[in-house]
Amino acid sequence: MSDNPAILLVTEVRAALTGRRDPQRAVQQQAYMKSAMPFYGIPVPQVRSIVQETAKAHQPDLATVEAASRLLWDGAKYREDRYAAIGLTGLPVAKGRLELVGLHEYEAWTGAWWDFVDEIAHRIADLHDAHPAETAAQVRQWAVADTIWLRRLAILSQLQRKQRTELGLLTDVIELNLNSTEFFVNKAIGWALRNYAFTNPDWVRTFVNDHNLTPLSRREALKHL
Repeated sequence: MSDNPAILLVTEVRAALTGRRDPQRAVQQQAYMKSAMPFYGIPVPQVRSIVQETAKAHQPDLATVEAASRLLWDGAKYREDRYAAIGLTGLPVAKGRLELVGLHEYEAWTGAWWDFVDEIAHRIADLHDAHPAETAAQVRQWAVADTIWLRRLAILSQLQRKQRTELGLLTDVIELNLNSTEFFVNKAIGWALRNYAFTNPDWVRTFVNDHNLTPLSRREALKHL
């Protein structure tokens, strides 16, 4: 076996995933996600636990986490391999690290589906807290990217930030996408507003009234108001 710490980490994560596979559930997951890549059949919370347990035994540094995430991602044969790759970037040693912005971007646009992007959005939320100015600048770039998945990532990057939500940034990334005809972009706009409505419903009502949102975005934004 290799003595490369990233390879060792990846090998153990894959072995743990293989050991918990559920073929019946895997078929259901693949159909639901409309995925060409098969599943092991493991719920995402269990994938996160596997990553955390394995990492606890290895105590990887940031470089090892980044290398292992890329190895899992690029060599994935099952969709949970990629969930695990994203899970590695949520470890304490990687949380809020600007060094991983390129990796987050790479996994979002190559993953090109909502399940990956929505999980990566949590990593960007951590970056907003740790490096607000740099992250805001990056998110504004993603908001006008050629791929809808980076646009979705930008729009969802402040989910669950509640009172810490930077409203100028939220406004900017939504306004830059108001003319989108893409379902996953318009759904994200509605979700971002709906989520913030639990913190500041009056702001969301005013925003919706003042902007020409698509019916989908409007409906999602006002869902609980």
